[in-house]
Amino acid sequence: MEFKQFAKKELWIYVMTAALGCLYAFSYILFIVPNDFAPSGINGIAIMVQYKLKFSVGYMSLLINIPLCIFAYFFVDKGFAFKTATFCIVYSLSYLIFQNMDLAAYQYDAKDVDTIYPVIISGLVCGMCYGLLFKHNSSTGGTDVISKFLSKRNRQLNFFYVTFIINALIAVASYFVYGKNIDGVTVYDYKPVCLCLLYSFISSFTGNRIITGSKEAYKFIIITASPAAIENELIKSLHHTVTRIHAQGGYTHRNKELLICIVNKHQLVDCETIIKKYPETFAFVENVNQTYGRFNRNAKQSIIMPPQSDDR
Repeated sequence: MEFKQFAKKELWIYVMTAALGCLYAFSYILFIVPNDFAPSGINGIAIMVQYKLKFSVGYMSLLINIPLCIFAYFFVDKGFAFKTATFCIVYSLSYLIFQNMDLAAYQYDAKDVDTIYPVIISGLVCGMCYGLLFKHNSSTGGTDVISKFLSKRNRQLNFFYVTFIINALIAVASYFVYGKNIDGVTVYDYKPVCLCLLYSFISSFTGNRIITGSKEAYKFIIITASPAAIENELIKSLHHTVTRIHAQGGYTHRNKELLICIVNKHQLVDCETIIKKYPETFAFVENVNQTYGRFNRNAKQSIIMPPQSDDR
């Protein structure tokens, strides 16, 4: 029974990955290709090659991503490699199909006037694809594989920010690709660079929000001489319980209480206001990307108290 559930879940993930590959290719054809800018990553390089040499993005993507998927199989994760390969193959084939269809009536050609709109739309769509794929241990290939490999080697690195740095280098390269010949002189423009950076930021930010959005919280670590008062106020006002840890100052050797409390983003200011009421209190805040279990996101609900022991 467990195997059937696992197989069903995995099948759904592969179907979703394939669907996102189609959507990704459709977004490129409608918003990116008509407006002459390199989006980001390996596909951004493929777009520039297509612009200069007329070699299709679909073929270029396969040539680059298949070796990267093989690399990911051995050095990142086998499941990640298979899912990424599925996306890359479906994306490339979909791109080739859409490229040979007459979609001119549906393409958003800004004609160098309002190019920012197709950048925003494509950035949001592709960022959504990034987030959903990464959430299910997959990616769009290219620089995502490189970023995943680097993030695995160094856990402190943020996957999306690593990708953004790599894409920034590609943005600089696009400056030299989209030059226009005017009266026999090649004129270079910073606009493709700005559009590429904007696209990279929007897609990275959107992907990151999909990964952490609804589960994002803040952890307050509070060192205080008034633990009971702060604990009671946090419970009554924010409806979140508190974990107490006995601690001792390294300099004064005085016994103190260390309180840990997880709150949602809407309660951040309220928690800070409570802590500021107590002068002999030191606190710091850490971002919590995800929470699991019985974390209460609704401040209006009452807290769930732990079960009482029957020991007498």
